[in-house]
Amino acid sequence: MKPPRISSRKQEHVELTIDRDVSFQTKTTGFERWEFQHNALPELDFSDVDPSTRFLGKTLALPFVISSMTGGYEDAIRINRQLAEVCAEKQLAMGVGSQRQAMEETRFHRSFSVVREVAPNIPIFGNIGAAEVAKLKDASKIKRLADLIKADGFAVHLNPLQEFLQPEGNPEFRGALKGIEMLVKELPIPVIVKEIGAGISHSVAKRLLDVGVTLIDVAGAGGTSWAGVEILRRAKGKGKRSKTAGDIKRSAHAFWDWGIPTVDALRQVCSLKTQSRPLTVIASGGVSNGIDIAKAIAFGADMAGAARLMLKELEAGGTKALLAEISAWEMELKGAMFLTGSRTITELQARQLVLKA
Repeated sequence: MKPPRISSRKQEHVELTIDRDVSFQTKTTGFERWEFQHNALPELDFSDVDPSTRFLGKTLALPFVISSMTGGYEDAIRINRQLAEVCAEKQLAMGVGSQRQAMEETRFHRSFSVVREVAPNIPIFGNIGAAEVAKLKDASKIKRLADLIKADGFAVHLNPLQEFLQPEGNPEFRGALKGIEMLVKELPIPVIVKEIGAGISHSVAKRLLDVGVTLIDVAGAGGTSWAGVEILRRAKGKGKRSKTAGDIKRSAHAFWDWGIPTVDALRQVCSLKTQSRPLTVIASGGVSNGIDIAKAIAFGADMAGAARLMLKELEAGGTKALLAEISAWEMELKGAMFLTGSRTITELQARQLVLKA
């Protein structure tokens, strides 16, 4: 029995994240433990609040990105087109899903390129896994993937937990940091390094900064458990056992809640920000409303991102429903800014959060 094609695996991932509960079971993001101190004298009008920002050289209406989700199979053309249409209308950033399938074959290239077709002016970034980057000798393949979507940046996703648990996974990360350093030097666009839901620690972020990375998406624990997704795939008998030493089927559930909570990862990574060391931080992993975005900014993030909730809203009610959801998040973010006396995102970054009693 051959392992399923990458395109089949990608479709299974999307279906599971929509149809099943793949949230963390006991671990939370940590946002719920913190709150803003109310400012009863904000000294600004609500209409003065301006949540716009710059990302990858372009202006955004909100510090928000619809994070990397999918691509590489037939229905991904529709999904990515609709997500990109929403991002274009709301002036948001967007990341495409892993382009490994596009690197290996051309059959579903349009599931990625359609994003730029319908959203010519927003920041868009490509995406490939660190296990693939570890094998690269040069950046030529990644340049072709970037050209496919006319990318403004390119993300390398760190997913050792997922590769370890994935039935057909590739938990071979030796050389990944060296590969990332090579991409930073050779790509003509910025390199973003992101986790996918288990978080990035202070020490990992420092190693990334040391090789020239200036954009990090912490993608912490507390939202979608990609370990959970792969555990459910194993339970359904999907894929074929990988090179992972031993059969981990019996112990896989022990890893469902593995990872660094988003707030903890965010605070660790943002502590590395200095005037002499430029660092843009994206907060994702369980961000679920505009208040979470505001809290992430106050912890030091420059942007926030979400994926699964955006996809579920799109699939439940189409682009109209997703536009309404984003508008609600926008109002919540602007409300938090107004009620803390923050006219701009820079001012919001200076606001203090306090632990709830």
